[in-house]
Amino acid sequence: MTTRKDFTPLGSKEERDFLEGPRTRWKEFKFLFKVMFEFFYGFRRLHFTGPCVTVFGSARFDEGHEYYTLSRRMGQEIANLGFTVITGGGPGIMEAANRGAKDVGGISIGCNIILPKEQHPNKYLDKWVDFDLFFVRKTLLSKYSYAFVVMPGGYGTLDEFFEALTLIQTGKFLKFPIVLMGREYHANLYNHLQRLVQEKTIDPIDLELFLFTDSIEEAIHHINRYAVEGFGLKKIKKMKPRNILGEWR
Repeated sequence: MTTRKDFTPLGSKEERDFLEGPRTRWKEFKFLFKVMFEFFYGFRRLHFTGPCVTVFGSARFDEGHEYYTLSRRMGQEIANLGFTVITGGGPGIMEAANRGAKDVGGISIGCNIILPKEQHPNKYLDKWVDFDLFFVRKTLLSKYSYAFVVMPGGYGTLDEFFEALTLIQTGKFLKFPIVLMGREYHANLYNHLQRLVQEKTIDPIDLELFLFTDSIEEAIHHINRYAVEGFGLKKIKKMKPRNILGEWR
């Protein structure tokens, strides 16, 4: 039987120490400064990436897998719509979406998390930013996106899916379109969400916060309707980056 002590802690020692509770004021200040620096660095590096669509998904589906192929096609169509494709920057679904963007001459960006495993940026990125802190990375993946596409994945993917849903449900985000791809893969998840409606822990209208589909065409139509037309993206004012501030062209 596997017990908790069998698991090797991930992340930096600094992060584990921080989560253990109060520390000295100096250590708390240093951690706060690190958080501020990662946010500032991410803001400056991603400020001019253009309107983005974030694709979430597992790092564990290799080339040739049906979900890899699906994600690559999705990346192509998102780029064709005029969006920058932004992912977690790693392998699997993330690589496939970034690769799809590059297939059609689109812009491909990654927000890479530094981990002992699955930590290297994929080779289909125009640019990427490395983060030590998960919550900073998650914020940046959301901040510049006008839509979210959730492909098959594991704990991290579901965490990102539910965080986006929660922020929209509670009014902390505008009503950006969310697409949950993979009807068979997510069938039990969708059934559970319907159970939440039955138990009245969410409202029936909350199921309308995302599109559940297998169709790339339907997904792209949804994104175009609720992101491009809904937010008037063609009217966005263009600004020039400044290299002195660490901003990308």
